[in-house]
Amino acid sequence: MKILITGSNGLLGQKLVAALRNDPEVHLIATSRGADRTPEPLGEGYRSMDITSPAEVDAVFAAVKPDAVIHTAAMTNVDACELDPKACQLQNVTATELLVQAAIRYRSHVLHLSTDFIFDGLNGPYREDDRPAPLSIYGKSKLDAEHVVMNAGLAKWAIARTIIVYGIAEGLSRSNVVLWAKSALEKGQPIKVVDDQWRMPTLAEDLADGCIRIVKRGATGVYNLSGPDGMSILELVQRVGTYFQLDTSVVTAVKSDSLGQPAKRPPRTGFILDKARRDLGYAPRNFEQGLAVLKRQLADQVD
Repeated sequence: MKILITGSNGLLGQKLVAALRNDPEVHLIATSRGADRTPEPLGEGYRSMDITSPAEVDAVFAAVKPDAVIHTAAMTNVDACELDPKACQLQNVTATELLVQAAIRYRSHVLHLSTDFIFDGLNGPYREDDRPAPLSIYGKSKLDAEHVVMNAGLAKWAIARTIIVYGIAEGLSRSNVVLWAKSALEKGQPIKVVDDQWRMPTLAEDLADGCIRIVKRGATGVYNLSGPDGMSILELVQRVGTYFQLDTSVVTAVKSDSLGQPAKRPPRTGFILDKARRDLGYAPRNFEQGLAVLKRQLADQVD
């Protein structure tokens, strides 16, 4: 089975590569902008591809003819999207249109990664069929991209929505809230953390596993793939501190409005995971189990 990954240099992309690169059932083609940054370079299994370039997308699809595409590449900095809506539209919507058009030509199964930010956060946790109402340009762009995938006439499509993906990988352009919390608490300097946003953080390995299950089963439709534990961002930081035995007395609870961020965040999201558990056998680790995975990986880096 030929599986093409977009955004293979990102956190989820690297976890997908790690899980699939030695799978005897899979011929993996990893793509990202620029050079391959995975820890063990894939050689001929990697192709540089700018997903906003019609010529590059067409050339890669023509060469590879993938059976399935896992589309992880996106502009995910919520405030950057708010401040540069044109770049957000190009990377999140136009690029998805290009990939979908190519996938139609080769009858590829498309799995598109989406987000809890398509919801307004007034009625979370959400099921797959709840009505979206994004509050930010980022959230709207991801919802628009979902509609592109749903309505294009693809032979097979699936959408995996997720929440706060955390983990470690090589050369990431952005950190994530768990690594930030650990680093900030280790420094022992005062930090402000919101207590009015509620989420279900997702271990990157678990999200990758859910995506692979969708593609290998040829599953279609929308799936919620997040961690199983809901908590405020404040509680998340406190639980990170407790797990790594760090002093959390430096943490001050604040409200979202006090931070002056350009993009509005949904107050309470979270997902109901019944469909993914039932259809896919999706079994995400709880938060402390996820932190244990992270701790082992950090120790391996030191070794």
